[in-house]
Amino acid sequence: MKLIITKDYKEMSEVGAQHLIGAMHTQYRTNISITAGTTPVGLYEVMVPLVKDKKYFDNVHYYNFDEIPFKTRPQETGVTMTNLNNLYFHPAGIDRDRIHPLTSDNYTTQDERIAEVGGLDFVLLGVGADGHYCGNLPGTTKFGDRTTKVMEYDREDMKDVLLREVSGVEEDRPDHYVTMGPKSIMNIKKLVMIASGTKKAGIVKQLVDGVVLEDVPATLLTTHPDFTLIVDEEAASLL
Repeated sequence: MKLIITKDYKEMSEVGAQHLIGAMHTQYRTNISITAGTTPVGLYEVMVPLVKDKKYFDNVHYYNFDEIPFKTRPQETGVTMTNLNNLYFHPAGIDRDRIHPLTSDNYTTQDERIAEVGGLDFVLLGVGADGHYCGNLPGTTKFGDRTTKVMEYDREDMKDVLLREVSGVEEDRPDHYVTMGPKSIMNIKKLVMIASGTKKAGIVKQLVDGVVLEDVPATLLTTHPDFTLIVDEEAASLL
């Protein structure tokens, strides 16, 4: 694992964008998966002007690694793709034919479809204070799982988790979400994870300590041969 400690959130975003843009600069098809959420907002602000209207990035194809559908609008994009559209895909003008959504309808073929195009080359991940990444929350998936469906009954508080993801709108709360599991993520060629703020300091310390625990899902990623953790000084405050 390579650890990069940056001064602040702005520098973390810039360094993360450097890694992402570097992965995109190839002459071959490049398959990447990127995270939604609040942590990468600054990173996408850096990325948009670098990518918008740049034909030399037409080799880059995008995949989401999890999705939470809206119960009342299952035919529309879910929480993850809606956020990615707003944060990056739409502002950067990414062609729809280079975006390959993971959904509740196609999750069983996600790993096969990715393998057919040569696998994922790069993934940008966030991490929760509880050690989750993608939809791999503690108590939901096992290290050997590939892309899977997580049901509301898989964790006692899952209904609350799903409700938060749909902004507290009860009628939109689904009974499941889909996610690439640990085995699927470990098959990606290069992993980059970003973390910011003191509330992430505990999990950052656990990652750096290197003890792998299934109830702290992100610790598995430290065993990947090409894993980079980019944090700001606040997130590194316990090191």
